[in-house]
Amino acid sequence: MIAAVMEAIGEPLVLRQVPDPSPAPDGAVVRVAANGVCRSDWHAWVGDVRVPALPHVLGHEFTGVVEAVGSEVKTHRPGERVIVPFSQGDGTCEMCRSGHENVCEHVHLPGFSSWGGYAEYVAVPRADANLIRLPDGVGFVEGASMGCRFMTSFHGLVDQAQVRAGEWVAIHGCGGIGLAAVQIATALGASVVAVDISPAALAMARELGAVATIDARDGDAVKAVREVTGGGAHVSVDALGIAATCRAALMSLRTRGRHLQVGLPTQADHGQIPLNINAIVARELQVLGTFGMQPSRYPAMLRMVERGQLNPGRLVTGTIPLGKVSEVLAAMSGFATVGVTVVDRFTAA
Repeated sequence: MIAAVMEAIGEPLVLRQVPDPSPAPDGAVVRVAANGVCRSDWHAWVGDVRVPALPHVLGHEFTGVVEAVGSEVKTHRPGERVIVPFSQGDGTCEMCRSGHENVCEHVHLPGFSSWGGYAEYVAVPRADANLIRLPDGVGFVEGASMGCRFMTSFHGLVDQAQVRAGEWVAIHGCGGIGLAAVQIATALGASVVAVDISPAALAMARELGAVATIDARDGDAVKAVREVTGGGAHVSVDALGIAATCRAALMSLRTRGRHLQVGLPTQADHGQIPLNINAIVARELQVLGTFGMQPSRYPAMLRMVERGQLNPGRLVTGTIPLGKVSEVLAAMSGFATVGVTVVDRFTAA
């Protein structure tokens, strides 16, 4: 099979012919139809997130068709259209047994723990738990756009922050995760304020339902959010993971607000961002994390897509061949991408 192989940190991926994978007894092999290019891939590409060893194949936002299954697989068969969850559990730990496979003590992350979707075929472990049927009305490219950023935002807003209709939600950073959050929060009945420094990203946020947008270059974004929302947001989201957006998101909350941290800091920050603990204590603010989404929650999200309440395909701003992935990753270093780019063909150009 052909794959885009990472052979060195920060260097362009190289198209190689590599061996086809085989399914484990409890696993499956998926023929990849589409795979999103995600900032999480960028974090691994620049060395913020470690992969087991180089050479390595990234890619964790993929959909496709089941090519083969192991002898122990009971619920999936070759020819089935599937979407593959980004965060997969082993089914044995306390978190898995309580329905939180996404934070499994031995979590498996395709594209990180093992070779991923920048290849024609991917081996998926524990197929009965970690493959989700893709509804016939949802295309492969649209499905790939849900693979990490969209479903992470869904889990974060619906399950973690528990956004309610009528609330104000301030989203700081309108990359793929932030734009997904704009659409999802709007679908939940919230009023969204989007904050970014990119006019193109803010324009897309308005198209996806934001009732107000704030260009953080124009002044005090916290003050602007408080003015628009009449005292602060009920829920804030840091969808980028840098100190400026994290602090601004937290401080744009009203008393007893909920802050949702989705974006990951870079290696330069060592995962550390100092926060105003006095404000958290005195105003009883909640700080919540979110990581992926457990496979059992996918049907709820997919039902909203089928009913037209969510349209993740609107976030897709372009499709590319496999040979162009490195260009998108490089553009992410300067925050030069808007929306979601999806690989939909396994060619160099």
